Amino acid sequence: MSEHVLDNPALASLTGPHAHFAERRGRVLRYPVDVSPWLALPDEPDADDWADLAALAGPGAEVPLPGFRGEVPEGWEVTFRVEGVQFVDDGLAAAPEPDAVRLGPADVPEMLDLVARTQPGPFERRTVELGTYLGIRRDGALIAMAGERLRPPGWTEISAVCTDPAHRGEGLATRLILAVAHGIRERGETPFLHTGAGNTDAIRLYESLGFRPRRRTAFLAARTPERPGALVT
Repeated sequence: MSEHVLDNPALASLTGPHAHFAERRGRVLRYPVDVSPWLALPDEPDADDWADLAALAGPGAEVPLPGFRGEVPEGWEVTFRVEGVQFVDDGLAAAPEPDAVRLGPADVPEMLDLVARTQPGPFERRTVELGTYLGIRRDGALIAMAGERLRPPGWTEISAVCTDPAHRGEGLATRLILAVAHGIRERGETPFLHTGAGNTDAIRLYESLGFRPRRRTAFLAARTPERPGALVT
C-alpha cells in the first residue's frame, strides 16, 4: 500500500479532488480519454484488476501505467517504458506573472497546436478542465503555456510546460511555472511535477527553481489483449 499520496498520484487524485472525473470499473479508475490518458491501478493489482482495466480500455488499446514497476500479465504487450523523476516544491520563488493570461476552452485549438509542435506530454481536448492553465501571447499568438494536471489531496501537479521553439531562451517557461506554482500555493497546496530521468535540461531547470527530486518513477504503457479470451486469470 502507498505510504504517501504522491506514490500513486493518479489514484489519490481520482479518489480525491478529481473524483468527479473518475470512470470506474472495479478498483480501476481513469480519466475520460478526452481529458487525460492517466489511469489508476491499485497499488498491487490482481488478475481481476487487469481484467477490469482491459474491459474498460477495450481490446488492443494502449493504456498508460504510470508508476507501475511490476510485470504485465500474459497477453499484454509493453509498448513504452522510460524512467522518470518526481519533483516537489522545496523553496520555489513562486510569484504571479503579469504577462500571463488565463486559458480556457476557447483557447484549446491554439493550445493543442502548441503542444503538437513542442511535445511536452499528453494534452487532450478537455485537459484544460483539470485546473488553471496560463499562457503568454505575443502579437496575439500563444507562445508559451503551463498548467495543472493531477490533484492528490494537498498537492497539484504542474504540467504541459511548453514554449514555441522561436521563443525558447527567453525564460517564459520559468515565469509560467512560478506563476502556476503561486496559484497552487494560494490554495494552500504544494506544487509537484514529473519529467523523464534523461531530460537533463528540464531537471537542471527544476532544481534551479527550487524543486527537489522526491522519488524515481516509471512511465509505462501497455497494449491490452486483442481478444478478451486471451486474458489470463
